[in-house]
Amino acid sequence: MLLGAHVSTAGGCCNAPGRAEEIGATAIQIFTKQPNRWAEVEVGEEDAATFRDGIASRAIGYTNAHDSYLINLATADPVLRDRSLEAFKGELRRAERLGLDALVTHPGNATDGDMARGLAQNAALIEQALEEVPGSTMVLLETTAGAGRVLGSTFEELAEIIDRISPLQRHRVGVCLDTCHVYSAGYDLREDYDGVIARLADTVGLDRLRLLHLNDSKCAFGSKKDRHEAIGEGTLGDEPFRRIMTDERLAPLPKVLETPKGDDHAAADRANLARLRSFLS
Repeated sequence: MLLGAHVSTAGGCCNAPGRAEEIGATAIQIFTKQPNRWAEVEVGEEDAATFRDGIASRAIGYTNAHDSYLINLATADPVLRDRSLEAFKGELRRAERLGLDALVTHPGNATDGDMARGLAQNAALIEQALEEVPGSTMVLLETTAGAGRVLGSTFEELAEIIDRISPLQRHRVGVCLDTCHVYSAGYDLREDYDGVIARLADTVGLDRLRLLHLNDSKCAFGSKKDRHEAIGEGTLGDEPFRRIMTDERLAPLPKVLETPKGDDHAAADRANLARLRSFLS
């Protein structure tokens, strides 16, 4: 099973494989730069090779990055739009150099309230970025909690973005489902797990689902709030994660934690991963 967590790249991306091994991960997510700063970074070939060799020498079968939180491909501000596009292309270039399987991105915020424009612009800019940064790294649109004018809180919005992207690039686009986000957005994984998965299959298609972010929620169902909690300790509880871990349809998909880490990051990740694995017995 491809199971792991978001791991730190402090000191360089080359340090991430060792941290993954420390928690027994077979899948990892990283940041390739500081997510709250615009400053771009270049990943040198030596560092990239060290990272790739570190992944290959360990039992890590899936790697992805999450892009910068500052990127907003749906903004109505032309300056921020252009800056976001350049930053997104930088994320793709680093992901390609590191040999990552995917780059996770939030669909963005329609700052002017025009959701239709935001969806169309997001699709156009993703298509442009994929054209200008060729390769094999996939772009995964992450489900969102739906606060304010944020896009991507419904499966229909994700499907529309994907459908708007040219077939020439669409094969490189998929979806990352975050359990905390969809629960907060109004998809009741706790009381209607089968219904939620059926709706996802009917709109986006399970073939487009490529990654799961496994996070419990600190907030109530339908709250529109993005507050992660340790597995089984939030409002979702154990049962949705038990269903996910034992669902044969989802068995091949990588599953990555973004749960709170506390003072001892490795210990927290090991505890959450052990809880997930316990659902298999």
